[in-house]
Amino acid sequence: MSNPIEPFDRTARRRARDRAAADFARFAFLKEALAADLAERLSELGPSFPRILDLGSHDGRIAALLPDSEIVAADAGFRFAEMAHGVMCDEDRLPFAAGSFDAVLSAASLHGVNDLPGALVQIRHALKPGGVFLASFVGGASLAALRARLLAAEMTRHDGASPRFLPMVDPREAPGLLQRAGFIEPVVDVHQQTVRYRGAASMLADLRGMGESNVLHARSRKPISRADAAALCAAAETEGEVDGRHPVPLEIVTMTGRAPPLR
Repeated sequence: MSNPIEPFDRTARRRARDRAAADFARFAFLKEALAADLAERLSELGPSFPRILDLGSHDGRIAALLPDSEIVAADAGFRFAEMAHGVMCDEDRLPFAAGSFDAVLSAASLHGVNDLPGALVQIRHALKPGGVFLASFVGGASLAALRARLLAAEMTRHDGASPRFLPMVDPREAPGLLQRAGFIEPVVDVHQQTVRYRGAASMLADLRGMGESNVLHARSRKPISRADAAALCAAAETEGEVDGRHPVPLEIVTMTGRAPPLR
């Protein structure tokens, strides 16, 4: 059962991922980019990782990038877990025994976890001594200008604003999170990736296609009116380029850590 104290509604998140699963390949550009980057980084950290956990696997496409390893997929969505022939579980409720994996990779998933510190502790627990953890996810500076414009537009039309954006990790906090979870050699780096859309409607369609619709406990359950939708779309499209596409900057945070070796 979902806990209303948690920021994310676990049931709503699972349903959003299940709805996205069948057509995910059309919207997997961010997943593919982050997964490819993690696979390349892993290859630079060691010659062999026999057993790897793909945490937040979506459809399991990272397995094709790591053909020499046994990949165990895990996803919070039933249909994604089924597609990847994996396990359905939340990232902060792992069912794996201690020392199960040589590496844990997570591409485009940890930004939606209720208990990230707890998830990191469980990930470290699931790693063999000296095992590697690599994760990339969308960080707190993403969509900053868009958030501000949408908030202002909604405040203008109403007495308040409904929560529409997920809380995200500040990368400055990430090294401390890794250390407190028991990882050694923590490394965090940040880069910006810009996606361009012809309008807010296409951006929202992509978010739904990725399984990233609003799953906050505090979200409004009322359907948005056409007038409000038009006002929010207009606010989202105030910054356009010459070709009519609107830039949407994403902050990508990558975390690396190792489980301590046996002493």
